[in-house]
Amino acid sequence: MSFQRPLPLVLLLVVMSSWTGCGSVRNYFHNGFKVGPDYTPPCASVAEDWIDNGDPRIHSSSDDLSGWWTVFDDPQLNGLIQASYEQNLTLREAGFRILSARAQLGYAKGNFFPQFQTAQGGYSRLNLADNFFDQWNFGFNLAWELDFWGRYRRAIAAAEATLDASVHDYDYVLVTLLGDVATSYVEIRTTQERIRLAENTLKIQADVLKFIEERLKAGAIGVTELDRAQAQSNWKQSQAQIHDLRMTLRIAENQLCILQGIPPADLTEWLASGPEQKIPEAPAFVAVGIPAELLGRRPDLRRAERLVAAQAEQIGIAEADWLPAISINGTLGWQANSLSNLFAPQSQTASIGPAFQWNILNYGRILNNVRFQEAEYQRLITVYQNTALQAAAEVENGIIRFTQASERAQALEESVDAAYTALGVVVAQYEAGLGGVDFNRYATILQSLVQQQDTWAQAQGQNAQGLIDIYRALGGGWQIRLAPVPDKQGILSEVPPLPGILPIPDLPEQE
Repeated sequence: MSFQRPLPLVLLLVVMSSWTGCGSVRNYFHNGFKVGPDYTPPCASVAEDWIDNGDPRIHSSSDDLSGWWTVFDDPQLNGLIQASYEQNLTLREAGFRILSARAQLGYAKGNFFPQFQTAQGGYSRLNLADNFFDQWNFGFNLAWELDFWGRYRRAIAAAEATLDASVHDYDYVLVTLLGDVATSYVEIRTTQERIRLAENTLKIQADVLKFIEERLKAGAIGVTELDRAQAQSNWKQSQAQIHDLRMTLRIAENQLCILQGIPPADLTEWLASGPEQKIPEAPAFVAVGIPAELLGRRPDLRRAERLVAAQAEQIGIAEADWLPAISINGTLGWQANSLSNLFAPQSQTASIGPAFQWNILNYGRILNNVRFQEAEYQRLITVYQNTALQAAAEVENGIIRFTQASERAQALEESVDAAYTALGVVVAQYEAGLGGVDFNRYATILQSLVQQQDTWAQAQGQNAQGLIDIYRALGGGWQIRLAPVPDKQGILSEVPPLPGILPIPDLPEQE
């Protein structure tokens, strides 16, 4: 067995100092015998408070957002949320990305131990000057690159950060999913209300058209063909609007089915089976905390920070290429001319010793790889900081939509009441045949009422949507994966399951 003299540690430190500077030598010891920078979490700019902090509907206290959708007290919405968490395929895809990242971490940990080990053997029959003889051989080879510069430890740390990022990505997909489900449900209920209002208007217009036609047949004074034509035009216009709304409703229902992980289905009966069929009503106030809490609450921000951490390790891995790779190589084998003598003591051969490989004349490739990794690190920091800005803007947008839509809905409700009063007066005057009251004035007031009713219904939906946007922007809801939100007073039992639910197998357990 032969041995090679190891390269002295002092010489290695001299080499390291000559290539990377004395400061890097100090960092090497400070970072636990690893070259490269020591990671520190990046900073992000956040405001001290929200713009509308003085609004009584916006509370700066922190609230439990794990089951934010229950504030609407809508059993069907609660059932949809739970079903989407259990069945959505996009969320399941994110779950498999976690398993993939976990396997990558295991692969990185395996590289910390001897990277190359093989067993080999063979038999050959040789002919030399018409003399034939056999040769048998069997042996083991091992090569272990020591993690002298922290290359493999940093790779493990990078894989761990990437695994954390994949978990946060799952949570972000979950937050987005729950917000999309609530948004689709509110859109469906809002569209249903708009259809109901339009159908009521359609009945009124049909009665008015019938009334005009009867007055024309009776030869009543003050009723003309123009009145009949205009009444018929308004009636047909309302029919067209209902068809358009039904198209919007069907598209929203199809989208809701996809979010539930089922094929598109007719949800008419299911939507009518709940205790109440109305636009979800948002509460009068919402607790949003302070902007700084977004950094630790939103999954996409935590994911972005973990990607920065993983990239920081890549810089150290790249800088390790400046230095020689130190390894220990060993072989153990047997060689004999007969199988019976193969494992005899005199047939054994063995060798062990250190070695190094140093990439020289790399033509700037190592330097540019380090520069590339550093640039990627700075880019990901910028992504993190920009994500923080976008997160704050999303909360602010949700707040202004929630507060203004609430006031808008209140004003429109009063406007609709006034329009109903005006319509009742003009209808009574028109039917009585009073002078100075023509059908054009009636049609104008009715058309205004139709538009105001439709806008009022949309404003109610926008109020609920604003609250959903706030909770989505705050990063609430992902906690459902830790512990399912308990059913509020058993109201889920009042709602039948969606039609066409497909059985989906559970994720495989990690060994």
